[in-house]
Amino acid sequence: MEKTPVAGVDQGGRVLDEEAAGPREDDVDDLILELLETIHSVSSFGDYRRMHRKECFSLVRWMKLVVPMLEEIKELQDPIPDAAYHRLCCLHKAFTAARKLLRCCHDGSKIYLALESEAVMGRFHMVYEKIKESLDGMPYEQLGITDEVKEQVGFARPVELLSLQLKRAKRRTDTQDMELAMDLMVLLSQNQDRNADGAILERLAKNLELQTLPDLRAETMAIKKLIKERGGQSGESARQIVDMLGKFKQIAGIEDSNGLDDVALPKYLEKCPSLMIPNDFLCPVTLEIMVDPVIVASGQTYERRSIQKWLDAGHRTCPKSRQILAHLSLAPNYALRNVIHNWCEKNKIELLKREQIEDSDSLDGKEDIPTLVEQLSSIHLDVQRKAVKKIRSLSRENPENRVAIAKHDGIPALVSLLNYPDSKLKEHTVTALLNLSIDELNKRLIAKEDAIPLIIEILKNGTVGGKENSAAALFSLSMLDENKELIGSTNGIPPLVDLLQNGTIRGKKDAATALFNLLLNSKNKVRAINAGIVKPLHTLLDDRNLGMEDEALSIFLLLASRPEGRGAIEKHSFIEKLVRLIKEGTSKTKECAVAVLLELGSHDASFTSTLMQFGAFEHICEIERSGTNRAQRKAKTLLQLMRQCQLPRSLARLKS
Repeated sequence: MEKTPVAGVDQGGRVLDEEAAGPREDDVDDLILELLETIHSVSSFGDYRRMHRKECFSLVRWMKLVVPMLEEIKELQDPIPDAAYHRLCCLHKAFTAARKLLRCCHDGSKIYLALESEAVMGRFHMVYEKIKESLDGMPYEQLGITDEVKEQVGFARPVELLSLQLKRAKRRTDTQDMELAMDLMVLLSQNQDRNADGAILERLAKNLELQTLPDLRAETMAIKKLIKERGGQSGESARQIVDMLGKFKQIAGIEDSNGLDDVALPKYLEKCPSLMIPNDFLCPVTLEIMVDPVIVASGQTYERRSIQKWLDAGHRTCPKSRQILAHLSLAPNYALRNVIHNWCEKNKIELLKREQIEDSDSLDGKEDIPTLVEQLSSIHLDVQRKAVKKIRSLSRENPENRVAIAKHDGIPALVSLLNYPDSKLKEHTVTALLNLSIDELNKRLIAKEDAIPLIIEILKNGTVGGKENSAAALFSLSMLDENKELIGSTNGIPPLVDLLQNGTIRGKKDAATALFNLLLNSKNKVRAINAGIVKPLHTLLDDRNLGMEDEALSIFLLLASRPEGRGAIEKHSFIEKLVRLIKEGTSKTKECAVAVLLELGSHDASFTSTLMQFGAFEHICEIERSGTNRAQRKAKTLLQLMRQCQLPRSLARLKS
């Protein structure tokens, strides 16, 4: 709970009256104690959400640097100057804001932190500015702060050091989260169930650490808390967060009708819901009583069925401890099983027997996967077609099927069909490979079987559906860095550019998503420019009915970082289009347009000069005032470049 600042200083840390503001000794002691307690509090948080982990640890380090100064002030015998007391009050307010922000990044909603990443980064920058403001005017000489402490905390150059910290944080935001932002953009813009969405969801779930049941349960509670803090209001942002949580639960195999449902009570406890179950009896993954407990290499115990599914999905870590498993052997925990059995008998709880569980697994209505894989090599075309279509369907349903198909050598058999003359068979085959590629291990297996050149061939000459799903497959495969280079070096970029120009709306979206991912590789940027990517990107900007301005601008941002990319852009017409988008686009489109203009102007002043000719100054000023947090920061820097560009012109006019 935030404590009220002491008398004589208002909530903003401003001195209300010079005489009334004179600090009493006990006031100073209390204030320093609160500051030290705040630092100790944030130091105890431990870990943070992955999205802003670096920023959190960096901020905590900065706060800890203040401790030596506070300790020296605490030991002073004489009263401190009013100016020092005023700065300490400002620092108290800054640290309170920092603690609230760090708490949000410690146990807040991971999905919220991802969707509102720019707003959260804006809060980090605000906290840094408040700390800087508090420390800038601190009278260190009057306080008698030792040179050793000054050197340790870097107070000799606080402005320069903090400015450097801000620049580093901004640079991380612009580079490391670009892929995540594109994934979120694609998912939120899709209105239909797409094959490629599974790959994006898998990557997002991994990046946000929302793959296990305990993580998803904690996320559900965090989102409920977030909505409650907003007074129960469910705006557009809240709806997107809940929808995305539902998708993550779906791929994890959890049934949830609205995204925020509590997990249903197991059937065996319906008659005794108040019974307290020992935690050791519960599987850490399913949080249900274990029937067949087994021990993994990390020493943790799980229900055999749940940990086997985890391992079959390609994971090689302990779900609870995150340790890499030295081996994948499962050792029965007979002692715990006997204890659970005796406890269940005593409390009259009837659990499913192991045989019943295995029987229920076998009654899922699945075809015999080994038989289906064998039928892929049949001499009869109709048998092959039916087998491919069934595998396509099974591979889309759940992770276990994808693992089982690969385990029974389904991938080599499917790749062999990509050379088949029947175009419809190839379409079903490439779609099955797309579904299988959602699994990370399968991505490597598909590439190892030399499937990428064959998929590119279908992208060039296949059916409409074949081309679209080939582009989606290349996107999925390109999530691995080695595949980005492989796709680029085997001429996968030109047919994607062609699909971007001439494909259906669905094809254009698949091509744009794949190209964005591939262009994260530096060599592929040059390949895309040589393939003529600039022209179809201009088309996307011109045709507003497509609704793909943001995707086009995101790709332009990647191209603008290369001299070849800047050289391929026709300066006058391109900047005219960006100015139009800044005037008429959505807030996200304006943000993307300003980011591209800043990237271009930072490397080549002639772009900024051209921008000045279109009277964009006022519109960019408006974005600086009311745009998204990222747009405001970009606009502020862009305006500085524009003013620098304007100054020589003004001087030239004065001389003339």
